[in-house]
Amino acid sequence: MDTRPVVVAVDGSDHSLRALEWAIPAARRLGTELVIAHVLPDHTQLWAARRSALGPGPALNDPVTDRIRAALSGRDELPSVRFDSLEGEVADALHALGAEARMLVMGSRGRGGFASLLLGSNSLAVATRAPCPVVVVPPLARTGEAERATGRVVLGLNLGETADDVIAFAFAEAGARNVPLQVLSAYPAPPPTALMVAGEFPPAALERDQYEPLERDLRREQTERLQPFKERFPKVEVDPVIAPADAAGHLVDASASAALIVVGRHRRRLKPGSLLMGSVAHAVLHHAECPVAVVPARGDD
Repeated sequence: MDTRPVVVAVDGSDHSLRALEWAIPAARRLGTELVIAHVLPDHTQLWAARRSALGPGPALNDPVTDRIRAALSGRDELPSVRFDSLEGEVADALHALGAEARMLVMGSRGRGGFASLLLGSNSLAVATRAPCPVVVVPPLARTGEAERATGRVVLGLNLGETADDVIAFAFAEAGARNVPLQVLSAYPAPPPTALMVAGEFPPAALERDQYEPLERDLRREQTERLQPFKERFPKVEVDPVIAPADAAGHLVDASASAALIVVGRHRRRLKPGSLLMGSVAHAVLHHAECPVAVVPARGDD
């Protein structure tokens, strides 16, 4: 049994409080502890460092966790809850906490983020680097009872890249929620014949009957890839989908009615120590209407 906690990062912003409302039923559904983590602001950390240099003193007060503790007091159906005030840079502190977490939940932006940004820098940094699955909860996401009333989990499956850990996470989430799992795999479509580049016509677009063998092969590959997970999670209803082009666009469209989108953290190394998240995960994080889980492969941290 996996006893690792669900961790939710809060900073008092509306975005983080929505993430908290998503994380509470997630921890309860998984039967695990909920850790509510707040990375102290720089000025508080500086004050704490100066005070500690003068010797022992009173315990450090964290008004953000104090307010959340008071708001949750007396609330029904809470999982076991623990509060944790962290020091250091936000991404680094949450990365360390995520090493022992089942998943880490964040809002799309934190306090002080620019309203024009769809995804804050801390949320993107944590989703890119964390050693555990990171669930980013956007402003439009349904939480609580509304979230439970919504539909399926959707997995973006790249047959050549998506790791088994990502597929297993999606099956486990669908099973815990008792909802169907839609598995979407996309194949590239050729450019339209009317497009001219540098004075040359591109190759002619394939006709529909020329696509059918490709779709048939992809469907077979998808079925073979999913079979071990269907046997491992026999109660999960699977809806396989093969779609042309633009995997990110299909996943964003699906997010309007889905409970959760699951994508793998496909990354390529630019140089030692430099990492770039895959384009599909990046696009879905920025534009999805429902929560998005970015799942690393084992050892991908």
